[in-house]
Amino acid sequence: MTRLHPEGLSTLPADVARPGYDRAALTTGIVHLGIGAFHRAHQAVYTENALTRSFGPWGICGVSLRSPDTRDALAPQGGLYTVAVRDAGGAHLRVVGAITEALVAPEDPEAVLERLTRPAVRVVTLTVTEKGYCHDPATGALNEDHPGIRHDLETPQRPETAAGFLVEALDRRRKAGVPPFTVLSCDNLPSNGDTLAGILRRFAALRDPEFGRWVADNVACPNSMVDRIVPATTEDDRAAVTRALGCEDAWPVMTEPFSQWVIEDRFPAGRPAWELEGAELVADVHPYETMKLRLLNGSHSTLAYLGYLAGYQTVSDAIADPAYARLIRGLMDEEVTPTLKVPPGADLGRYKAALLERFANPALKHRTWQIAMDGSQKLPPRLLAPIRERLAIGAPIDRMALSVAAWMRYVAGRDEQDQPIDVRDPLAGRLAAVTAPAGMDAESLAPALLSVREVFGDDLPQNEIFRAAVTAALGRLLKDGARRTVEALSGAKS
Repeated sequence: MTRLHPEGLSTLPADVARPGYDRAALTTGIVHLGIGAFHRAHQAVYTENALTRSFGPWGICGVSLRSPDTRDALAPQGGLYTVAVRDAGGAHLRVVGAITEALVAPEDPEAVLERLTRPAVRVVTLTVTEKGYCHDPATGALNEDHPGIRHDLETPQRPETAAGFLVEALDRRRKAGVPPFTVLSCDNLPSNGDTLAGILRRFAALRDPEFGRWVADNVACPNSMVDRIVPATTEDDRAAVTRALGCEDAWPVMTEPFSQWVIEDRFPAGRPAWELEGAELVADVHPYETMKLRLLNGSHSTLAYLGYLAGYQTVSDAIADPAYARLIRGLMDEEVTPTLKVPPGADLGRYKAALLERFANPALKHRTWQIAMDGSQKLPPRLLAPIRERLAIGAPIDRMALSVAAWMRYVAGRDEQDQPIDVRDPLAGRLAAVTAPAGMDAESLAPALLSVREVFGDDLPQNEIFRAAVTAALGRLLKDGARRTVEALSGAKS
């Protein structure tokens, strides 16, 4: 079978959308670090829309900081790939053409730096996941002892980390008299732009204090909030897309109809017209970001750990259980909502109802195991931040404490059938080292994990109410199992 390729766009079925602009005239103005499925289903689609409505020099050079898989899939296709939007009514396919090339940083870091230093590149976006920032999740500060950061400080010409690439490129632009690019984080970090700005300033200052001041004064890092559920693509997904296209797409992406992007409008060097197709340009992203991190992402993590432990493979399977649905609704309404400052004009009730509908989408096979990855990085903004606020006013934290306890039960590495759990986490070694001696005893396991300062900081392990709530919830999980514990807390009947 032939491969998806620019020369074959005209032969695609009539119901498959395709680029509505002249790709031959497209030049690269954006470099994206972390070219995974989420970027291709979200920011690249917004850029595709902007190019169709208001064409400009905004092609995307995608960079993988680790694996060559995406490059190997897209290069033979001229950068094209399919976005399949799925709901209960079926799939709607669209071929996206905004990506002009894909690079693999470990293979040729100088090529990546060359792209980043081109004057035509005016925006750099990132989806490198929380762990890609090489920071302390508890404080948001650069982790100066991170092996990648130490390497990049010692060998700036061959960086490995996102911060290393950005700072080296900014230094080269500064010395060449080229204005800096705007750096836009699209990851689920609290105050992601502010956090990234602090990381870049500190990294640059470690190289040269004057350079650090230049970065602080000249490099814009707007905050942004992104929202779209993008499960991992399966072989069945590839086969279905290939059948629908009549040609092979080596790496399509699957997603839901819903999409949201809220961005602080601070782009001194210019940007695509993302707002023409739905991006919200605002003065302050924080209320949107907090609402999404705590309601969507916090609920997702809760469903991931408690769902996985109960044997539910996907989010839709877990939320179909009435006890789990009731637990999540109670978590949103009674524990998370009181911590939010609702953005002007937002309908919080409608937003929460929409989240439950999105979780239940049977066409999205979003695996609980996938969402459970990197929990040490995800827990602080999604669950521990609202827990701190609730504790400060003496408010109950029963459901959120159960979420944290479920993470503890999960990272202990054995499921409820005593089978090993494949725990994927940047602190996996550390977590295994502290959980192994504790065994499956809540009174030992909870304090062992609370000692991991990178997750819990210095305050929470000292808070008696938090310690007691998490230890008690963990004890119930170990004694009764996830499903019975959720039933008891949610008030649902078997």
